Amino acid sequence: MAFSNYPSYKKSNKKFNFSISRELLLNPSDVSVGEMIGEGGHSIVYKGLFRNRVPVAVKIMQPSVKSAVSIMDKKKFQNEVLLLSKMRHANIVKFVGACIEPQLAIVTELMEGGTLQRFMWGSKSKPDLKKALTFALDISRAMEFLHSKGIIHCDLKPTNLLVTGDHKHVKLADFGIAREENRDGMTCEAGTCKWMAPEVSSREALRVEEPKHYDHKADVYSFAIVFWELLNLQEPFCGVPNICVPQLVRHGERPSLANTPEEVIPILELCWAQDSGARPEFKEIRQLLTSLLTNLTSDGSIDTLPLSDEEAYDGDIDEDSETPPLTQEHCCKVNKPKEKKKVLVKMLRPFVKIFRACYKP
Repeated sequence: MAFSNYPSYKKSNKKFNFSISRELLLNPSDVSVGEMIGEGGHSIVYKGLFRNRVPVAVKIMQPSVKSAVSIMDKKKFQNEVLLLSKMRHANIVKFVGACIEPQLAIVTELMEGGTLQRFMWGSKSKPDLKKALTFALDISRAMEFLHSKGIIHCDLKPTNLLVTGDHKHVKLADFGIAREENRDGMTCEAGTCKWMAPEVSSREALRVEEPKHYDHKADVYSFAIVFWELLNLQEPFCGVPNICVPQLVRHGERPSLANTPEEVIPILELCWAQDSGARPEFKEIRQLLTSLLTNLTSDGSIDTLPLSDEEAYDGDIDEDSETPPLTQEHCCKVNKPKEKKKVLVKMLRPFVKIFRACYKP
């Protein structure tokens, strides 16, 4: 179906003046909508075609049953468009454009692999350490770039991460509640319970009637929970009602590390530390993951590491839209598995000492 034929909500749009530049807006007749591939609380995602030849994903803001899209949702939509249009990185989904009429829509590259959550839940094999590290490295690169721009994602979780068609890489998506970081810290509660940092869900500030404050390190905590899921192929806090998770987290509870490879436990413990100041920056996380991947690959080559820390992005969308990060060759061999683990744990110790030095219980 042509997007231009989609039901219109013009009347509601008159109540809010969008400040989205024309160069970011698409002609609705250039976008066609196909099958539904995802649904959220405020939007539905469809497969589509741009100019009848380029596969795209079309995220359409869905109105409630009783009324059209609210002013708050329009502000959220505009915020996502403006932020996503600036995020040009190999591990962030490519922005194609947006539509205000006939309905609010964001058009991005189509990620044939679907969400990371669907990929993990659909996996029939045992957890793969190299795959988990590869995906975690992709996420850390995207988050490092995001934080370098002063942006907090606020809702890092598997449903907001998309997998490439070849299942080799992941990209960050959904900037609906992402925000520019304030000097004095963020003050609103944002995110999803099972991935929300303890300082974000804190009730202390509410008791004294003061706004709570947190910073970009809240994203690092969320990353740790996603990384744990990749390593275990399980849902975090399984069986615990969502509403109860924040209280457990505030009291120091974390997902079990019983079946987690010992090589990565120090990274998880650092990233989900109760004290946000003890959590590393994504630059350090990327370096740790890179070292682990290098040492874990016994054949001497790794096809998942970037050539440099700089972004790799092609600003023009084309039919081959799932371009993975650039790669490089590494030569590192460890013969025996037991020796390999000892080397990795020993390698991590100086990093752990540095990060824990700033943590004072």
